[in-house]
Amino acid sequence: MRTCSLLNVTLFFFYLQQGKAWQHQAKERSPVILIPGDGGSQVEAKLNKSKVIHYACEKVSNDYFNIWLNLELLVPYAIGCWIDNMVLNYDNVTRKSYNQEGVDIRIPGWGDPFFVEYLDPSKAFPGSYFKDIGNMLVNNLGYVRNVSIRGAPYDFRRGPNENEEFFVKLKTLVEETYIMNNNQRVTLIAHSMGGPMSLLFLQRQTQKWKNNYIESLITLAGVWGGSVKAIKVFAIGDNLGTHFLRESTLREEQITNPSLGWLLPSKLFWKDTEVLVETASKNYTLADLQQYLIDINVPNGWEFRKDTEKYQMNFEAPGVTVHCLHGSAVGTVEKLSYGKLEDYPKLVLGDGDGTVNARSLKGCLYWQSDHHPKIYHQEFPGVDHMRILKSDDILNYISNVLSV
Repeated sequence: MRTCSLLNVTLFFFYLQQGKAWQHQAKERSPVILIPGDGGSQVEAKLNKSKVIHYACEKVSNDYFNIWLNLELLVPYAIGCWIDNMVLNYDNVTRKSYNQEGVDIRIPGWGDPFFVEYLDPSKAFPGSYFKDIGNMLVNNLGYVRNVSIRGAPYDFRRGPNENEEFFVKLKTLVEETYIMNNNQRVTLIAHSMGGPMSLLFLQRQTQKWKNNYIESLITLAGVWGGSVKAIKVFAIGDNLGTHFLRESTLREEQITNPSLGWLLPSKLFWKDTEVLVETASKNYTLADLQQYLIDINVPNGWEFRKDTEKYQMNFEAPGVTVHCLHGSAVGTVEKLSYGKLEDYPKLVLGDGDGTVNARSLKGCLYWQSDHHPKIYHQEFPGVDHMRILKSDDILNYISNVLSV
């Protein structure tokens, strides 16, 4: 007990001194909290399973280990074990998802930017995420990790209805970061699904609180109104941009994530009559989405949609200055075209950033009015959904905003 108390006192003075150093270097600069998108947080698992799907799969682990992003677990001989540990089960009575029996999942590193800068703790190249933004803040602007740069990871498999704790903890993190940095208002930098997660968070706060604690929201490739790619993932999966992983294999895990239902196209941005899936015998519009998900044998996809659609439909402005940045002119799936539904579909492409459709990326423009803080919007042609995290143009934009 005394050891813990001594450690706490030591840490307090460490952070106090770091905070003073930060204040000296950049007294007027806004501290930053990084908010990741889908797949943008490290995930750890601890196993105590009575059975496994394959003799090579581990039943019991003595401690938590990194399961996302762990490239060693995504190779062909181990991928089945990984899927069995990462999938969620869904109870359509309680409207909640739960982990596999004998699998304990946790999201490590609350507040620590390392856990969103790198998805692989070993810092392997494919696992870098907010790394370039973090390095720019430290090397160019004098920011200090765990003082003026913080991280807000969460379980991206689940939708906002199952991430209530995140919103509560984020408010505390903002207030704590504000105090640690000499009462400087905080800038939220959010990527992809982190955009609407940040929006929901800000909608829950009073305007007085936001005026006091929030400097601005910078969003990178915000998925404001869902994406047709979510339909594609439900249908055939996604290989995460790799050549060694099969879409159909990863689909087994991806279609169990309620957050995927939240990312389906929003009625605010697509008309009910728009054809999203076409076959030789039948077309599916947005209004037919439930039937399509049933026809491709993922009925839970519609349950996920029902649980999360209200979060899409509440598109009230966040009440803070927004810098809405995204790519454009990158081929992005806008329709699936089949011969027969059991065939592999042709992906009909349109404008977007390769993942999110242009109309969804531009959703922030709906908030432009005389009654709302300024909305700054800029497109970056040719910058795709992940490249935006390391684009020099984006890094310069963020640097300029934080240097004012």
